[in-house]
Amino acid sequence: MTTNEARVEWLTVAGDPETWRSIGLTVGGDGLIPLFGTGLKIAESTGADDAGIVGWGLSGIDPVAMIAGLPVDVVDPAPPSFADHALGAAELDHVVIMTSSLETVSGAVADATGCALKRTRELGTITQGFHRIGRGGLIVEIVEHPDYDRGAAEFWGLVINVDDLDAACALLGPERVSEPKDAVQPGRRIATIRSEVGLGTAVALMTRDTR
Repeated sequence: MTTNEARVEWLTVAGDPETWRSIGLTVGGDGLIPLFGTGLKIAESTGADDAGIVGWGLSGIDPVAMIAGLPVDVVDPAPPSFADHALGAAELDHVVIMTSSLETVSGAVADATGCALKRTRELGTITQGFHRIGRGGLIVEIVEHPDYDRGAAEFWGLVINVDDLDAACALLGPERVSEPKDAVQPGRRIATIRSEVGLGTAVALMTRDTR
């Protein structure tokens, strides 16, 4: 277990690289979408049961195959890389994990990465817990929902920060993205890419944190 070196190098998403290109993201031949910090790696989907976020690549941790049942590739630290994206994508803001037990998943994340739970928030019957993996790294939002009954925890979706949310929404058009609205995060705005686009996982676009 480490406390300073853990880092999420990428989230692995099963899907069609061309679909991700269609929303204005640059996808390399290796399936990598380079972003500041954590990137995305698009792996060809083999069917309906293999879609969405299916794992993550982490560096700076001890060898482990799973974290709370979520598949892990333990990899070497990658050099910084970035590409220009027509969407104006800058970095991943956070990834969302759904579970019936925040305590279980949070404990597994902390044990594997050395990154402790930072805070929790109650929203009615829903409890959210937040980790940040590495200094200035990816935020992991763990959502405990009383109606979640799928057994093991699962990745639910991700949020991409963009330089200009209005320009990104204009590029995609209202048939592919919702109208921007105020985000939970103070002073920021968010819009959701519609499921009909076919990315296979929930994806939202958000203004960058300028504080």
